[in-house]
Amino acid sequence: MHHEAVRSLRHGTDDRPFIVFWEVTRACGLACAHCRANAIPHRDPRELSTVEARRLIDDLAAYNAPRPILVLTGGDPFERDDLAELVGYASQRGLHVSLSPSVTPRLTAARLAGLRSAGASAVSLSLDGARPETHDGLRGIDGTHRDTLLAAAMVREAGFRLQINTTVHAGNVNELPDLFAWLIGQHVSLWSVFQLVPTGRGATMRPLEADGTEDLLHWLHQIGDLLPIKTTEAPHFRRVAVQRAAATRDGIPLDEAFPPGELRRNLTERTAALIGDRPSQRRRRPPLDVNAGRGIAFVDHTGRVYPSGFLPLDVGDVRELPLSTIYRTSPVLQRLRYLESYTGRCAYCEYRQVCGGSRSRAYAVSGDPYGDDPACIHVPARPVSFSH
Repeated sequence: MHHEAVRSLRHGTDDRPFIVFWEVTRACGLACAHCRANAIPHRDPRELSTVEARRLIDDLAAYNAPRPILVLTGGDPFERDDLAELVGYASQRGLHVSLSPSVTPRLTAARLAGLRSAGASAVSLSLDGARPETHDGLRGIDGTHRDTLLAAAMVREAGFRLQINTTVHAGNVNELPDLFAWLIGQHVSLWSVFQLVPTGRGATMRPLEADGTEDLLHWLHQIGDLLPIKTTEAPHFRRVAVQRAAATRDGIPLDEAFPPGELRRNLTERTAALIGDRPSQRRRRPPLDVNAGRGIAFVDHTGRVYPSGFLPLDVGDVRELPLSTIYRTSPVLQRLRYLESYTGRCAYCEYRQVCGGSRSRAYAVSGDPYGDDPACIHVPARPVSFSH
């Protein structure tokens, strides 16, 4: 029942990550209110050197195809002088490289052109509101919203696929339809909607309540045939996809099967007012079944390895062991992939194979990375026995 609504990796996740986020530096010129990294103004002398960076790239390139996707993030990766060299090296070794820069004066058309010719294929930019004051308020610097719109045009002109990342919280959720209406006119290849995890500087912001999150996920699924959408730290988007597919198959109207709450009614009405009843131009992109430590790995600026950028459990150091070895053998990562070891509702949820809950949010809220996800309202039908 899951495979049409949700994509699973063909090669499994025990042996290799699907995607590796590498924080090439923690330096960044912005001071964002929700920063996971608590970014700093200057580069850290303990960062991986160019030689050590090449060793990490060699390790990832040693996998058979499909090799992990490599996302160079930060801080701001454009703070690294050897960025084009690293991109070129990784591309020559057969890796797909994406960039996640901050919108600062370092993001120039010339720099983008150089990185595109070095082989990077996609760039993600953050846009956290439809109104300048919302985005700039979060980013800590006036004019960032305007600069981001200009940067988006530069990224596309340089020939990159453009991904927009939006962190959703109680203060900006009602602007999402306006942002969506802008995005569908911008030839954006993917909208990544991030559910706030109270970690790093984000610990002071107000996330959506669980029922609001559910409304949001249903709305995102409604509009997913107009724009490719992925969620970050909301794996229960995959449960929603499966549930909606089942209701459609059974001929049950979706609003009857899943009665909208106030937030979803508002989002739906605003969307209709902005874009009308526009016919779908594309096939829906089913969400991909990956999670922290289960298809995802994160390497910080000093080479420490984590299950994801939002789950601060240190599982090794690429200066001591190759990432491929850490990923395969770390007891924490093995346990994250072993769903039988989960606790709370996620332990016996009928959707746990396809969802698994946000491990980062479970850890941030309860201190237990294997516990249930407090942002999910689903109550499993009954404890299921998994004895073989």
